[in-house]
Amino acid sequence: MKNYNLTHLEQLEAEAIFILRETAAQFERPGLLFSGGKDSIVMAHLAYKAFYPSKSPFPLVHVDTGHNFPETIEYRDEFVERIGSQLIVGLVQDSIDRGTAVEETGANASRNALQSVTLLETIESENLDAALGGGRRDEEKARAKERFFSHRDAFGQWDPKNQRPELWNLFNGRKAHGEHFRVFPLSNWTEMDVWQYLKKENIELPSLYFSHQREVLERNGSLLAVSDFVRPTEKETPRTETVRFRTIGDATCTGAVLSTASTLDEVIAEVAASRVTERGTRADDRRSESAMEDRKKQGYF
Repeated sequence: MKNYNLTHLEQLEAEAIFILRETAAQFERPGLLFSGGKDSIVMAHLAYKAFYPSKSPFPLVHVDTGHNFPETIEYRDEFVERIGSQLIVGLVQDSIDRGTAVEETGANASRNALQSVTLLETIESENLDAALGGGRRDEEKARAKERFFSHRDAFGQWDPKNQRPELWNLFNGRKAHGEHFRVFPLSNWTEMDVWQYLKKENIELPSLYFSHQREVLERNGSLLAVSDFVRPTEKETPRTETVRFRTIGDATCTGAVLSTASTLDEVIAEVAASRVTERGTRADDRRSESAMEDRKKQGYF
């Protein structure tokens, strides 16, 4: 039952904190997936509030493609040091070296899909029985199908047609040996909720989220930042634009948007006026109509 004395953001915060505490109660070794993006930052902040004055019981788990924006890694390391949390890093390069993941080739090659392999290997090597993710139902149609507690079988696979009911906020974390759960405390949040909460809580963010000048190229409808991982082909002409990023991920598939929004208030106003979802800038989601759902079935976040 909702408490109508609470504001909308306070209700979402209370719900997320309840799920975080349920996760700590039901699982022996849960980890919090942390990309350095705004959603995982909000989750880590909520975990801090949920267990204060004790430390959060969740180690931060970063699946590192090796193709990150430098600003993301810098922020990640500063954040982890500031909150005093354990950081677990799973390297996609290690999966490639082991032969469990095969690197793509060609101009549109990306390591983004390979994260599924590395995540499952990290979950196994670290004996994690639950992985908290920042997925929200408003992001994409496949994520709209998720429960708060999302069961994964012994192969890390997700079956969207066979999920457990969650009536009256009762969560069933029962699992067999080798299985695990993905838990999504921000399921009912929207992108606007996240931005407004970041402002309310005065949470520091990576500089990528705010306008800056960057050399970009246009590829398959996305503005990609030119880097060691994204190089122009003969038919592509890089240019310098004033941009920001609505999501932070693998630099090979994370598109920028033209923007002059340099403050949280300006970002909130821009998001309110936008008619394109934040994942509309993601090149990896355009590979097929069911790209996200296919990756989730294989073990993606």
